Amino acid sequence: MKSIEFLKIVHLRGPNMWTYRPVLEAWVDIGELEDFPSNTLPGFTERLINWLPTLQGHRCSYGEEGGFIRRLEEGTWPAHIMEHVTLELQNLAGLPGGFGRARSMETRGHYKVVVRAWHPEVTREALHAARDLVMAAIEDRPFDVAATVKRLHELADRLMLGPSTASIVDAADAKPRRIPHIRLNEGNLVQLGYGAASRRIWTAETDLTGAIAESIACDKDLTKMLLAACGVPVPEGRMVENPDDAWEAAQEIGVPVVVKPYDGNHGRGVSLELMSEAEVRAAFPVADAEGSGVMVERYVRGEEHRLLVVGERLVAACKGESIYITGDGKSTVRELIDSQLNTDPRRGEAEEFPLETIVLDRDPLVQLNLKRQGMEGESIPAAGQKVLIQRTGTYAIDVTDEVHPETAQTACLAAKIVGLDIAGIDLVVEDVSRPLEEQRGAIVEVNAGPSLLMHLKPAVGKPRPVGEAIVEHLFPEGSNGRIPVIGITGSRDTTPVAQIVARLLQLSGLRTGLACAEGLFLEGRCVEAGDCARWEPGQRLLVNRSLDAAVIENSPGTIAGEGLAYDRCQVGIVTAVDPRALMPEHGITNEELLFKVIRTQIDVVLPGGIGVLNADDATVASLAELCDGEVIFFSRDFSMPRLAEHRAKGGRAVVLRDSQVVLSTPTVEMPLVALEQIPLLQESQEHLVAVLAALAAGWALGLSADLLRAGIETYRAFAEI
Repeated sequence: MKSIEFLKIVHLRGPNMWTYRPVLEAWVDIGELEDFPSNTLPGFTERLINWLPTLQGHRCSYGEEGGFIRRLEEGTWPAHIMEHVTLELQNLAGLPGGFGRARSMETRGHYKVVVRAWHPEVTREALHAARDLVMAAIEDRPFDVAATVKRLHELADRLMLGPSTASIVDAADAKPRRIPHIRLNEGNLVQLGYGAASRRIWTAETDLTGAIAESIACDKDLTKMLLAACGVPVPEGRMVENPDDAWEAAQEIGVPVVVKPYDGNHGRGVSLELMSEAEVRAAFPVADAEGSGVMVERYVRGEEHRLLVVGERLVAACKGESIYITGDGKSTVRELIDSQLNTDPRRGEAEEFPLETIVLDRDPLVQLNLKRQGMEGESIPAAGQKVLIQRTGTYAIDVTDEVHPETAQTACLAAKIVGLDIAGIDLVVEDVSRPLEEQRGAIVEVNAGPSLLMHLKPAVGKPRPVGEAIVEHLFPEGSNGRIPVIGITGSRDTTPVAQIVARLLQLSGLRTGLACAEGLFLEGRCVEAGDCARWEPGQRLLVNRSLDAAVIENSPGTIAGEGLAYDRCQVGIVTAVDPRALMPEHGITNEELLFKVIRTQIDVVLPGGIGVLNADDATVASLAELCDGEVIFFSRDFSMPRLAEHRAKGGRAVVLRDSQVVLSTPTVEMPLVALEQIPLLQESQEHLVAVLAALAAGWALGLSADLLRAGIETYRAFAEI
């Protein structure tokens, strides 16, 4: 029987032997299908392309569009096909691009299918859907691709970061900064950077956004009072308690007026240009339903605009758009809304759409607008008659380049008065290219945590790089959110290396965290005993904002089964590669695969970082050519030709010579410490490799020779870490 069975699915949550990014590694058994490549299955390729025509864009091993289709026609196996189908289903669900591999295992018919995991639950669903789709194509059965993509899209919408947060994360992750990020909950709370150098965001709020400022922004009356006191133009108005009070306030101010929620947002419940008592009374419950109180204000003539201020700088502006339908003499208002407005591809229910779907029955403001025009949902406008549907709340037209400098300055002042580092300033003005005062324009609201989507995807005009502006605000030029991260792996000696390096960093004055096989340590204090050379303890160090440095031991099993806890590191250390230390439980069954696992530690060394490698181990030494940064060798044999060649090329080394540890450069040999002065080596030379590797790491981190010497001479027991 032809089938594809999942044996297990492994989530590699950090850099791994396959790629820098998180992936799912699915172990699959294709059974009898090992004897049936795609070119032996009648009609298979045609059915697959018919269901997923966008597979034409997959380059595969040929490196050109149509490459994967060519592989299908020449003959390839179901595991490889599953890889491409999974990626394409994720693409169609709104998750762009992605890494994929399919590799055979030792057992015939067994494969590892590896695909980029934007979110593990979404990718898991995509893998299962891909298996079902491939089997349906093999067996010539129907398959509902549209329903599958819809399900995946809805799952991604529910689980992935929202578009505002994602724009900031993407900007941080982009070259050249490559600021790392860690999602801290299932919502939109994200840490950018590591340890003490990190910042945190929650949608468009940051850890610089004060709670007092946010509270002020939510208090519309207080906001207006503060702005007016500082000379910022605002509309006159006051809080009202009921419809009677609302009409009384309207008479005091003078019509036309605006009735709006006291603490609403996104323009919900706002009724504009109300002229009569009936209109004011009708607007009161609409506003009351959207907030904890109701305000009546002077109506300011003009269009509503949203100006985005980041770090006292205007970075984007959008203009509101009034929405109309045009009658045809036959269709009802409800039908015209659906046919003329909701068919716009920019409209939708999900956050990714810049415009919302208009649903008449659940939008009392639309109903109120229709009532003011003597209409309802079932009314039939005359042919050519324009009917107003929405007056506010839809910021769709980018006007960033049109904002008058004085208006921009006033918006920035408003944000500063409230105390917000990121603010959405709502103002009403007839012409945003002219100053507010000369046309009686006014700022009507200051919003904390403003939506960024209107600036990322305006309905008209060019998108603005608001995510980049927020990243620049949080990380001024020259900062990248990183603390020194030191990663250690190898077949032996890794735990003592990690412990000694952590001790050296502590002596240098850095608040240091250590995750190793002996436990989890914060500044020398054990907070968890047992094996912590794993992904989760490593992440705990990186989210700890009290730490200036993190030392993380990674067993080969951790890299193969979980991935690294960090994206890149300042120093990467490899102690040894034992070709006998295979890991069949992780599918690592030969020396080549083991090498790929261990090289991961050197693959993630930053370009400005340093790889620390054991020159006595030829396999480890060969990793030097894979390191993006500098390489420091360590060795017990000063006369080794490999060291001489390394120094001749300008390299540094920590070596043993005449029973002394020597720091060696192409021009200088600096005796550091005699072996007899190292307490750790008095009873046994067992930890000599660890001592050399740790001292090389300390040198790589810029620690002085005096500190290195004092640190190793006073290091007596691992328990002291």
